[in-house]
Amino acid sequence: MPGSGILRGEILPELDLSLALLTLTVLVAGVVRGLSGFGTGLIVAPIAGALYDPVTAVVLLVIIDSLPTLPVALPVVKLARWREVLPVLAGLALFVPLGVYILKNGDETVLRWIICIVILGCALVLRSGWRYHGPRGFPVSFGIGGISGTLSGIAAIPGPPVIIYWMASALPVSVVRANLMTLFLISEIFSAGNLWAAGLFDEPRVMLGLIMVPPYVVSLLIGGKLYGIASDTTYRRLAFTLIIASALIALPLTQTLFQWGISGARTLFSAG
Repeated sequence: MPGSGILRGEILPELDLSLALLTLTVLVAGVVRGLSGFGTGLIVAPIAGALYDPVTAVVLLVIIDSLPTLPVALPVVKLARWREVLPVLAGLALFVPLGVYILKNGDETVLRWIICIVILGCALVLRSGWRYHGPRGFPVSFGIGGISGTLSGIAAIPGPPVIIYWMASALPVSVVRANLMTLFLISEIFSAGNLWAAGLFDEPRVMLGLIMVPPYVVSLLIGGKLYGIASDTTYRRLAFTLIIASALIALPLTQTLFQWGISGARTLFSAG
């Protein structure tokens, strides 16, 4: 059973294959986050949700992607363009409840298929070299934030819309990275408050998150060092690849296959 240590209410997670795979995932996500300014949720959320459960994945992300990111995020906050960040943040914060409502009252599998297909379509169009040259005022930025917030409530994947929006602009990569890191840092604070109010910060999940903080911080700092080495072309290619990968990983069919694979691996691991 996925995340048996978490589900039984034990404070310390079991030292098993799930914990090893989660640690490896967090290490990869930290390098990507430090390099690009985003990616932790896209990489960790679907895998942690399959290894343990969706609530554990959300709690884990809030813990590792808030305070531990400060050493990398704070130095670039001064580069962020607040006139672009704030409208997106406002839309994101206001539309999360709508996403949660849709999730509770809609067919989750159908919603995930639609979301993933839309994300894949957008990413492939941008990967072809298309750029958005339309208005970028408050209404558009607020709308992008609203889409991100809705997707966050439905599928816990808020990043792709705003990543696509800013990556399709003429903004310098340094500003895009700073905007993303600033937006996600502040949004994690809102998420932490909501999770706390909902009583989801229980001891087993918090302990799992705290255990993942050291490897995440180390890999985050490594990614930050790599940022100055990567070219703008490499950065944009990485961004689009992550968006496509996140959509594929989040597909219901992929998650089912992944869970089957994890169950089979656990069986072999236990037998050995």
